[in-house]
Amino acid sequence: MLSSRYEVTVSTGYSGEAADLLLALHARRSASAIRGFVARNPRSPVVLTLTGTDLYKDLPAGNSDAIASMRAAKGWIMLQEHAPYFLSNLPVQILPNDEGRDIQVVFQSAPMMTPTQKRVSLVMNVAFVGHLRDEKDPLTLFSAIRALPKQMPIAVNVVGNGLDSAIAEDAVKLAGEDARFAWLGGLSHDKTRELIRQADVLVVPSKMEGGANVIAEALTAGTPVLASAVSGNLGMLGPKWPGYFEVGDVAGLTALLQRAATDASFYRALEAATQARAMYFHPDSEARSLHIAIEGALAAS
Repeated sequence: MLSSRYEVTVSTGYSGEAADLLLALHARRSASAIRGFVARNPRSPVVLTLTGTDLYKDLPAGNSDAIASMRAAKGWIMLQEHAPYFLSNLPVQILPNDEGRDIQVVFQSAPMMTPTQKRVSLVMNVAFVGHLRDEKDPLTLFSAIRALPKQMPIAVNVVGNGLDSAIAEDAVKLAGEDARFAWLGGLSHDKTRELIRQADVLVVPSKMEGGANVIAEALTAGTPVLASAVSGNLGMLGPKWPGYFEVGDVAGLTALLQRAATDASFYRALEAATQARAMYFHPDSEARSLHIAIEGALAAS
């Protein structure tokens, strides 16, 4: 997205070369590279992309490397629109003064896919995509499936490796208990995107998200999302999204799944919100926002 206008070098670290600008991903992990770049190129700006780990773990914990990186940067990129609000509520001693810095939201895009026709059968197809670990909270989905009426026609496909052995064991147990549930393990990206495209809804029940790319992949494939109301999901889907539930709220997710399966007007509202929000994740939109962030930092240097 930048190479049409700039000469771009991609690296996992900084090795002392001269450059007009450093675009860094992750405040804590890029701290050493940022220090080296600033020492070697004192007049060249740093643009820092803040990840979910930065926003929701390292900065609230007062990590010194993350804070130093933020203070060194002339521009901050955030990957979803709720991030600036979350950042502004951090304690003053953690939050660097943002005076003179450009803050640009850059939604990470996904290639647009032709949507399938949704809700054409009695069975509602549900997808969950994410490795099985506590942060993604698949157990809330598993509990919701167990709470659904046994006669409810639903097919739930879970994609992701079993990083947490206890959660993986529960996935195997649920698959044995309920024929409506399948744990598919890790799949290729192409197969995963097609599964999302074919689904009637994608469930994102995470306890923490920086800006889940799987949401972009769902919306750009025309698939509605049911999501926990954490900052990262709010920033991807917007404050008026009709498919939110509270973190860990099994009853709330169960009710949304039942409503999506049985209430045609509610499902149409989800589809309309999906269509309206998909434009935020078009590759052209990401490229424009990224160029604005780079050009702003260069002009201010």
